[in-house]
Amino acid sequence: MKLVALIKKEFHRFFHDPRLVFTIILPGLLIFLIYNVIGSFVGTTEKYQYKVYVAGESSLTEVVKATVEASGSTVEFVPIGEEEGKAAVKDEKASALLVFSGNFDAAAEGGSVEIWYNGSAESSAFYNLASAVLRESAMRFSVTGHSFVTGQDLAKSFIANLLPFLVVTFVFSACMSVTLESVAGEKERGTLSTILATSVKRSHIALGKIIPLSCIAAIGAASSFLGVVFSLPKLIGADLGALGGYGFGSYALLLLLIMSYVPLIVSVIASVSTLSRSVKEASGYTSVVMILVMLISILSMFLTQLGDWVIAVPVLNAVVYMGKILGGELLVWQSLLAVGANLLYTALLVWLIAKMLSSERIMFGK
Repeated sequence: MKLVALIKKEFHRFFHDPRLVFTIILPGLLIFLIYNVIGSFVGTTEKYQYKVYVAGESSLTEVVKATVEASGSTVEFVPIGEEEGKAAVKDEKASALLVFSGNFDAAAEGGSVEIWYNGSAESSAFYNLASAVLRESAMRFSVTGHSFVTGQDLAKSFIANLLPFLVVTFVFSACMSVTLESVAGEKERGTLSTILATSVKRSHIALGKIIPLSCIAAIGAASSFLGVVFSLPKLIGADLGALGGYGFGSYALLLLLIMSYVPLIVSVIASVSTLSRSVKEASGYTSVVMILVMLISILSMFLTQLGDWVIAVPVLNAVVYMGKILGGELLVWQSLLAVGANLLYTALLVWLIAKMLSSERIMFGK
């Protein structure tokens, strides 16, 4: 009977504490919501306005055009010389180049079609569509695809998708290890009440925690980031050069994005720690926050149609622009605005922590 009473006591404690119930239900809810968003974007076919150069002549261009328009996109075929067309596609001035062998429609057999494309999403989409249509019609001719994408381009694409997620994970782990018990731990030990009894401003207490914890977490984040940067090119078997194929400006922007992200995450975890009554409770809440942050970083891999509004979204802005920079785009002002937004959110969280430190109900349960 005593065992039954103990079991009932634990169930009563859990189900009568909304915060504990919330930490159990929230992860599944977040996964459901985020994956539904991913599914809605992945399931949506982007509409393009293709500009395709054609070397040679064939009535098959009308078949390709009809299929493209049926998919909701449009296509413009422009006659051009083969070498000039290849240069345009390589420089991403055109979606693709179709090369038909001489007297293609009149030839009884032995004709050929070549499709030249580059690594852009638009070019790849046209290649996939056109190659499928042409191969379905290929009774007497061959269809060959040629890509201008190099091994270095593929390596950069791989790094751009994977590295931001790894950096987010490492940064969050570094921040959590030094921040989790920043306030909740002092509540349990009773040292926080002594500090609050003094005349020290609550904002100074908040800053006194965020600034040193951010500096410490930044060391761990930088170490993890450098380890990933220097190991990934070797890991995927691509020689990207001494700097990994990126310039000083790219690394400077990456560093700024990470350094703006570190105090933001420290402030988020410190806010959770301030709100919690114990380190154990803070750990539960922080696990939920980590799931959300990781899902957001994964989500960015699937969202290719994000506008500049992403600058205002904390965490997602850093992940998206890190990916773009690693993909070869030097987005200076967007990255700087994202850094500014993260610092602004950090300041707001410091203000929130100061307010919570002034609340007797939060600090002492009164």
